[in-house]
Amino acid sequence: MKQLFDPRRNHAETEQKIGYIPRKKATQADYDRIGFMSGLEVHQQLKTKEKLFCHCPAGIFQKPDDFDAELIRHMRPTLSELGEYDGTALMEFRTRKNIIYRIKNETACTYDVDDTPPFPLNREALSHAIDISLLSKLKVVGEVHITRKQYLDGSIPTGFQRTAIIGIEGEIQLKNKKVRLIQLSLEEDSCREVSDIGHVRIYRTDRLGMPLIETVTYPEFKNPDEVKEGADYIRFLNRSTGKVRSGIGSTRADVNVSCKGGTRVEIKGVAHTGWMPELTHNECFRQWALLAVKDLLVKRVANPGDWKITSKEVKAKDFKLENLGVPKNSMSKVYIVNLPQFQGILSHFTQPGKMFADDLSDRLKVIACIEKPNMVHSEMFEDAVGEKAWGKVRSLLGSKEGDAQIIFWGPDDDIKTALESIEERCKMAFLGVPNETRKSFDDGTTIFERVLPGADRMYPDTDSAPIPLDDAAINEARQRLPVLVSERLDQLLQWNVPQETFTYVLKNNLVPLLEKAQSELNVPARFTASLLAYTLKSIQGHYPQLPDFSYEKVYDLLRFLTERNLDLGIARKMLLHQYQHPKMDFDSILVTLNFRQLSREDILGKIPFLVKKYREIRTSHDETAGLRWVMGNLNRMATGNVSLRELSGEIKF
Repeated sequence: MKQLFDPRRNHAETEQKIGYIPRKKATQADYDRIGFMSGLEVHQQLKTKEKLFCHCPAGIFQKPDDFDAELIRHMRPTLSELGEYDGTALMEFRTRKNIIYRIKNETACTYDVDDTPPFPLNREALSHAIDISLLSKLKVVGEVHITRKQYLDGSIPTGFQRTAIIGIEGEIQLKNKKVRLIQLSLEEDSCREVSDIGHVRIYRTDRLGMPLIETVTYPEFKNPDEVKEGADYIRFLNRSTGKVRSGIGSTRADVNVSCKGGTRVEIKGVAHTGWMPELTHNECFRQWALLAVKDLLVKRVANPGDWKITSKEVKAKDFKLENLGVPKNSMSKVYIVNLPQFQGILSHFTQPGKMFADDLSDRLKVIACIEKPNMVHSEMFEDAVGEKAWGKVRSLLGSKEGDAQIIFWGPDDDIKTALESIEERCKMAFLGVPNETRKSFDDGTTIFERVLPGADRMYPDTDSAPIPLDDAAINEARQRLPVLVSERLDQLLQWNVPQETFTYVLKNNLVPLLEKAQSELNVPARFTASLLAYTLKSIQGHYPQLPDFSYEKVYDLLRFLTERNLDLGIARKMLLHQYQHPKMDFDSILVTLNFRQLSREDILGKIPFLVKKYREIRTSHDETAGLRWVMGNLNRMATGNVSLRELSGEIKF
């Protein structure tokens, strides 16, 4: 069967044309060429007993199906103080979502569901935010003003988030540069999404209202690796205070990216800093690709302002739509759409494995709420629908040379919004890169999530009075600040700690433990860091943690070994049992390991006999093999009694 177009071929051609380079091969010169620019908004939950504006407990989480009641809401946009609507709010209103909240009595109250005004701001959270602002070298404001930030996606039942700026104009020190901070804000966390299918979005409210800080940088990161370094630094800095939560979901970042000629696009809710290099790399090149699309369209269309789509409803039976994923008995309406002068655009490269047509399909899903698969286009293989059917499509639409066509389907109530969304996105292509928020995936790609919010969504909170900050209290807070992360890094280097352990040590704020073990027990920081970042990290990846285990238990283990004058090497074996059975005493762990304490002389005295034995039975003249054989025979009795390094040095052939 003849094909109109092979999208894979055009995808590869356009990828090459815009000069896309995989991240692992990209250099700073490549990022300078396309004008890579990025900034961060790092969110971190604070460790407090209560939520930010009520007395509900913070940090208690429920399972998706564990709830006492459900509430349903419909969000509607409101005018800003300037008499304007926010673009994001209007977009969310068009989706006609039914927002369902699953509520647990233990973790939610009438404030959470917008039935009562807020309680006074949580002073414990405010104190933590001030401490972290000072540590970030931010200037703390003289008076805290609480404002409302509009959210119409339903993630906050009130339709807005209460937030307050605590510090402005600070900086963080990276390996090779300083990056300026715009501000640090204290705000309430949002609900956790359970599902989003069609016109129904479900949330659970356990996380709602928990105190959260947001650290915002200037867009001064010039390559993807700097973005990750900056995010790690802010995360390590926050955790060094001991006043923030750790674990899945406690730290999330929004990454803002643009390229030369592009615009700010926000990649929302990146939970892993390890994703950031690939995400920011692909986003910058995605924008570069969209600018190439713009150049192609401007050359083809003389008056972009007059450009518009044409569409017609057709009967599903006229096409082989079951090959496209449409059920034979589907009640969906089927529409064909003509896109003037868009041939080759729909298959134009945007991200690895994605093309411009994916943007249209994403918006049909997000704005029109039509679940995927929801469309097929003329630059896909004709095997799906058939050349004859496509010919009929072009005929019905009056298509001309150079036009592209789409077939999409969905419920009758969603067709109008779908057609509007297709035309809007295509018209945006004439302008370049649309301002939008995008959702991230672990493969480094993103999809459209919503229109990027504007300043119109911020306005004062009339329910909350300003809070003056006392200079004496701020000066007192300066005295209790921990050591800066940059100084901690220098400290780890001075201790000769392996650099591959830095992330684990700093992420879990373990430098004080290393310092304590070295100063009080004379255990080298290098050994403790390796024990934690290699042995313990591996154990954590294989076994669930019990509530009685803590990092301080590792210090207790090291103290036990030094007091008993046992070799530290056995700590690696003991740690597994300690992690699985935190209440077991160390003597019992040694019994479990069948450990028997022997003198150094007893063990070293066996070396001559074993060397002689090996010479009698050896089949190889390789002395290294002999060393391994002797060590293998002595390893069990030596572990915990004598250093294996020392033992190896005593074996001579």
